[in-house]
Amino acid sequence: MTEPGVEDATRRTRLANERTYLAWWRTGLTALAVAVGVGRLAPALTHHARWPYEALGAAFGVVGVGFVLAAYLRTRAVEQALRRGNYAPLSDRFSLVLTVTGLLLGVATVALVLFAR
Repeated sequence: MTEPGVEDATRRTRLANERTYLAWWRTGLTALAVAVGVGRLAPALTHHARWPYEALGAAFGVVGVGFVLAAYLRTRAVEQALRRGNYAPLSDRFSLVLTVTGLLLGVATVALVLFAR
């Protein structure tokens, strides 16, 4: 039989995993909303070429879908690790990809705002 403290810690970890899953989803949905805003709404409000806005919006859309997929994969990895009594750290490579993607989208957004003609 499992000790009460260990069982409680496992429950808390599983609940934290569920909250993290929902956070990944919120991030994905936010990126999809930004995709619509940048790709569809912004071009309608400007007299500039549409394609840069549409391209940036599509990129945000891809990131949004990626976050929803990451939610599933990450939650599954953590649950599998919990069943084995292990820990599932976030991959350094995946973290780097997220960071670089965010930086590129941020720089592209700032450039579009400053230099769109």
